Amino acid sequence: MYFPRLSEVKKMSSQGNLAPIYREISADLETPVSAYLKVARAPYSFLLESVEGGEHLARYSFIGTEPEDVIETGPGRKDGEVDPLKLVESILSKYEVVDSGYLPRFMGGVVGYLSYEVARYFEDIPYGNKNVLDVPESVFMLTKTFLVFDHVRHMIQVVSHVKLDGMIEDEYVKAIERIDEVIERLNSPLDPSDIPAKSGFGSGDKISNMTPEYHQSMVEDSQKYVVDGDAIQVVVSQRFSRPTSAHPFHIYRSLRAINPSPYMYYLNLNGFQIVGASPEMLVQVEDGLVSTHPIAGTRPRGDNPEEDRRLEKELRYDEKEKAEHLMLLDLGRNDIGRVSEPGTVQAVEIMGIERYSHVMHLVSHVEGKLKSEYSNFDALRACFPAGTVSGAPKIRAMEIIAELEEDSRGPYAGAVGYFDFVGNMDTAITIRTLVFKDGVAHFQVGGGIVYDSVPEIEFYETIHKAEALMRAIEDAENKLGAH
Repeated sequence: MYFPRLSEVKKMSSQGNLAPIYREISADLETPVSAYLKVARAPYSFLLESVEGGEHLARYSFIGTEPEDVIETGPGRKDGEVDPLKLVESILSKYEVVDSGYLPRFMGGVVGYLSYEVARYFEDIPYGNKNVLDVPESVFMLTKTFLVFDHVRHMIQVVSHVKLDGMIEDEYVKAIERIDEVIERLNSPLDPSDIPAKSGFGSGDKISNMTPEYHQSMVEDSQKYVVDGDAIQVVVSQRFSRPTSAHPFHIYRSLRAINPSPYMYYLNLNGFQIVGASPEMLVQVEDGLVSTHPIAGTRPRGDNPEEDRRLEKELRYDEKEKAEHLMLLDLGRNDIGRVSEPGTVQAVEIMGIERYSHVMHLVSHVEGKLKSEYSNFDALRACFPAGTVSGAPKIRAMEIIAELEEDSRGPYAGAVGYFDFVGNMDTAITIRTLVFKDGVAHFQVGGGIVYDSVPEIEFYETIHKAEALMRAIEDAENKLGAH
């Protein structure tokens, strides 16, 4: 049975030019991982999952494959050096989707990522650092056939779109055929050839894109800017590269087990993959409400409940952590305030504790009502990049980062997420994320530098932050005997 029925869809033609239809099947024998492996086809596909607060599986996972169109921007890319959000907005504006009320919040749209350097299209900041990774500044997949995995009802909705501005009956049949093709893949047993084995490359030790001495000099130079009053905080980072014989999807499976997070993603992007488990929302727009959840302040998890409570108390009363968090909370308020109705911006939670597998964080939630003259794209521009990965004041901190970091950041500190057909958006900050290309996993980690930071401690803090990602690579290699 397909919903809505053809008779209902015909009535929708006066309300828009695109209508989602779906068929529902039982998911009691599937996981998002097995469904993705059965359904996904090269060269472009995605899997989006979520564990709320790092502890509770969110209700929905989303899987998409064979996009109708792909946006790819940056030097030498097919869509050129342009603001990718303008391209996304232009494509999505062609569609007026009729909401039948059957589907959850994502009814199709674009899924992808923005590199940190995309900020140069939003603000006047320096550009020209070495693009070592050689990946696009952005990639977005326009998805009109996708799966919604409902973990509460243990059902999968296979969704496709019917064009309402042509022969509706023919378009309805085409959408049904697309749905049935995906369901046929789901109903087939998992073929061993669908399960990626190894990357085809060898493994090796991780190397940094800088020496420990250079990292410490970046910290010291940042502190000089802070002391001189140029900035309050500067987030500097280093990138590690680790050759691996494990396939990126196996590393995703390890990462989702080791570090379950609110934003987990596997993007297969025609020659490279982005694999991440980010704890931090960048910005979300849902039904006109714009939100951001700044995270700053960290402690490890305790070995037992008593130690966990002690560490939580220590974090809550650490004056340095609180001061840094409040600074970033103010930055979040300001960012949201740029696109919100006056008087609607509020911190609905201030310095709550969110627990993850290995760490706990101080987290605040800020929200406002999006001004009618602004779009979800304006909201993202206002908040991009996050203050937690750049610093404060944001523009000056980014100028300092461009001066101190010799390589461009690429996907790190940018955003991963979706923009849907009806003006909603959900994006994560691209941290705790690996970029895979040519058998090498690249992952970048940073830390906020303030006047009393200790350079040596800051260096080891980045090593510590990289541990979960290193552990995911090693776990995948060990499971496959990949060494």
